Amino acid sequence: MFVSAPPVAGDLAAAAIGVLDANWTGSYTLPATGLYPHQWSWDSGFIAIGLSHVSPERAQRELESLLTGQWADGRIPQIIYDVSRDGDYSPDASFWGSTQIPAAPSIPTAGLIQPPNHAWAAWEVHRADPAASRARDFLPRLYPRLVAWHEYLGTRRDRGGRGLASVVHPWESGMDNSPLWDKALVRVPSTPQHQIRRPDLLHADLSERPSEKEYGKYFWLAEQYRDRECDDLRGEDRFLMEDPTFNALWARSELSLANIAAAIGRDPAPHRVRAAELTAALGGLYDEELGLFVARDVIDDTLVRKATISGVVPLILPGLSQAPAVLRTVLGPRFLGSRPLMVPSYDVTAEDFQPTQYWRGPAWFNMTWLVIRGLRTHGRDREADALSANLRALALEHQFPEYVDPWTGAPHGTRNFSWTAALALDLAAFHADRR
Repeated sequence: MFVSAPPVAGDLAAAAIGVLDANWTGSYTLPATGLYPHQWSWDSGFIAIGLSHVSPERAQRELESLLTGQWADGRIPQIIYDVSRDGDYSPDASFWGSTQIPAAPSIPTAGLIQPPNHAWAAWEVHRADPAASRARDFLPRLYPRLVAWHEYLGTRRDRGGRGLASVVHPWESGMDNSPLWDKALVRVPSTPQHQIRRPDLLHADLSERPSEKEYGKYFWLAEQYRDRECDDLRGEDRFLMEDPTFNALWARSELSLANIAAAIGRDPAPHRVRAAELTAALGGLYDEELGLFVARDVIDDTLVRKATISGVVPLILPGLSQAPAVLRTVLGPRFLGSRPLMVPSYDVTAEDFQPTQYWRGPAWFNMTWLVIRGLRTHGRDREADALSANLRALALEHQFPEYVDPWTGAPHGTRNFSWTAALALDLAAFHADRR
């Protein structure tokens, strides 16, 4: 169990720490004990940031555990499986059969990836307690692994040739059924060979989860990728998208890699250059009329002109030339202008906006946290403070839910969700430090 430090004392901190303790396995933190019974990639990044305020060593172990699943080609997989719970989540370890793939590690993982927030998390963990970090040689051990991860993105995932990474499956974006993927999924069959099980419906109502048809398409894509041994360079994809959030997190993590490099006596310049290049390349996804970033369908080279929260997350990047317009958009009628409690995941003025349907409208705690960081990056502290207060209040009031109705705050998905607890804890620490 934790003993919380004074900067994060209080009811919220105690409750958040309780969630993270309950979900701790001994080497990593489950996203949620029922719905998500394994280790997820970007979840662990967010969780480590929150853990750093109360147990820097455990935050380090969170990221170190994730990296035990890194592949020889540098990828950090979406999931590292606990085989004792195979069957509690679908697709399970037996679906992927990763231990039979030459590039994969000896422990079972998924073949897909998730957004690269890990170097950013590693730097935040180090900053929370530099002495504890140095005592365990944390940054020198992680640095080459994180460099290999970013090299994988730059060499095997720049499928569009514009300097941006592509995702080959909606799951890789972390935003499974975002409206950004609708058009591309039309060309994907919904008839996989694998029999689809839905253990997720034991923990959340079907009305809050992707549909059976969507799951059919997800499994078809996963089968296709698995059956070619997760080879990114064979050119057989039916789904290939450049996503703003994925690439913004890569750029933000490159800035953190520059800090890590400087801290351990390496040259930070290459990372700063790549961060600048990625920030510039994101300009190719910018839609002037919408005033935010959109996704590119690499297969037919078209932009998907839908306003989702993914399009405002690039505000986390300093020096973003489009920031003034994106700030107007996120503070305007599509998102915060209607006075929601947290940031909706989709344009509230869109005809197909759904406030309770997974990534098609509800407000997510990790995405609102990213927008808060983006607002602070560009000097909008007043708006960031208001969102932060709402996020912390809703997290505590509703037992740390997965996501909420943007206006009412009604909880949806599972409860006792680890990144909700961790990011609420991070915001609590930030505000405590300012007092």
